[in-house]
Formats: sequence, C-alpha cells, structure tokens
Amino acid sequence: MRKAGIVLVAAALLGTAAARADCDHPRDDFDDLYCLDKVYIQSDKDLNDAYGKLSKQLDANGKSALKKGQLGWIKSRNEQCSMKDDHGFWVNLDCATKTTVGRTQFLQDRYRECVSAGCMPSKLNDPD
Repeated sequence: MRKAGIVLVAAALLGTAAARADCDHPRDDFDDLYCLDKVYIQSDKDLNDAYGKLSKQLDANGKSALKKGQLGWIKSRNEQCSMKDDHGFWVNLDCATKTTVGRTQFLQDRYRECVSAGCMPSKLNDPD
C-alpha cells in the first residue's frame, strides 16, 4: 500500500511539472515565476562553468583578481536585482538572469583573451 501511495504522489508531481512545462504560454504569475526560475538556474550554471573554466587558466594573482571581481559583481547584482522591506525579501529574476548572462559573457571574453593573447589580471576585478 505504501508503494502505491508513493507512485500516486510521484505521478501527481510529474503531472504538475508537465502542466507547467509550457513556458511560452504561462497561465499566471506563478507559471511565469516557475519559468523564470528555470532560466535563472541555467544562467547561474553557465556562469559557474565560465568562472571555473577561466580560473583554470589563471595563476594565483589572476585567481585572486577574479575572486575579487566576482565578489564585487555579486554585491552589485544583489543591489540591483533585489530588495528587502517590511513585507519581505524580493528578487527580480528577470534582472538577475540578465545580469548573470552579462557576467557570463564577461568571463567568457576574459577566457578568450587568456587563450589567445594571454591572461590580463587587471581586467578581472572589474565588477562590470
């Protein structure tokens, strides 16, 4: 009986996910949020991949500059894309996604420089 209950719960969850899969035509704000969250999660994964790839090209000074730049960028992103008030904490996922995609492009550009012309640590701590 316990197995049947687990299967029903799993089926219900899959049905919910399938119902929300049409991000081209969201039904309401919660569907929009679900879809934006999926896009943000992927952009964050892409950012982490780009950071790791670039970091492997750098010496200790370069890695230090990269980390400093990344921490500055995180602070800037948080200031631009979130707010806190008496009603709660708010994150603008569209802003966070666009900002993250922009930072990923910045890191990819620095990686390309490292591979083609040599790494330039002076460019790595710019928080955009």
